[in-house]
Amino acid sequence: MWALALRRIISAVISIWIVLTLIFGLIHLSGDPIDVLAPPEMNQIDREAMRSHLGLDQPLHVQYGRFLQGLTKGDLGVSYYSKTSAFPMVAERFPVTLKLVLLSVVIAVGFSIPFGVFAAVYVNSPLDHVLRWLSVLGSSVPTFFLGILLIFLFSVELKWLPSSGIGSFSHYILPAFTLAFFRIALFTRMIRASLLDVLDSDYVRTARAKGLNERVVVLKHALRTALIPFVTVFGLQFGQLLAGAVVTETIFAIPGMNSLALSSLYRLDYPIILSYIAIVAILFNVINALVDLAYGLVDPRVRNER
Repeated sequence: MWALALRRIISAVISIWIVLTLIFGLIHLSGDPIDVLAPPEMNQIDREAMRSHLGLDQPLHVQYGRFLQGLTKGDLGVSYYSKTSAFPMVAERFPVTLKLVLLSVVIAVGFSIPFGVFAAVYVNSPLDHVLRWLSVLGSSVPTFFLGILLIFLFSVELKWLPSSGIGSFSHYILPAFTLAFFRIALFTRMIRASLLDVLDSDYVRTARAKGLNERVVVLKHALRTALIPFVTVFGLQFGQLLAGAVVTETIFAIPGMNSLALSSLYRLDYPIILSYIAIVAILFNVINALVDLAYGLVDPRVRNER
């Protein structure tokens, strides 16, 4: 148990270091922050003084060494624009993104599991065809188009929900549904396909032969096994939502960490970008660990092997 935990921690530390090293190299190849920071009328002497003040005049390996030293202390530098510590600045935005993602996950799972079960139980029925058509639609509609459409319909025309900001729970409904729409389609198709395979298995036929109620067979025996591949995809999608909600946050003017990272990328604010990547890398490793634990809850065979 402890050996497994230690291996996981070492693996997580190495993966985070590799990701941050790659990003460190890529952003330093993407451009010069001084070109963005300095006003056009600034002379070359002042530009070089600004470069020296930010430590950008040092060789790349020296900057990387300073970056690693700060990383061990949890200090990834000071934002070039706000002049405040970068990591706390990104971490302060994280709860906003987390609330949005959690609500979208609740919506996605709350719709997709019943949809997937109904589509599998009533396979080739009109209900199944409708749900499959909705799944194709959900996979085809771009996120930015859906967000704009929802704003126009529910904020501009009907005036039911706010179109931007984070003032109350109602502010999260439209962006959360925008994020969840594609996941509903993805999860529904996956659960349907997985459940259809399980319903044709020998142990399900045996359970039916024993006279068990069909609802018990589907929900207690078949669905639990069918959710095993879903757990993997769910974990990956949860991580992608945390790191990929940038379009939704931008459309709905949500001050989350993704929108901050996007604006910092435009301005080549290295410390903010690296802090954002550090948080995302940590989250992905935590999610992977939770997915492994979830396997044990869904499939007792996995738990017993450990």
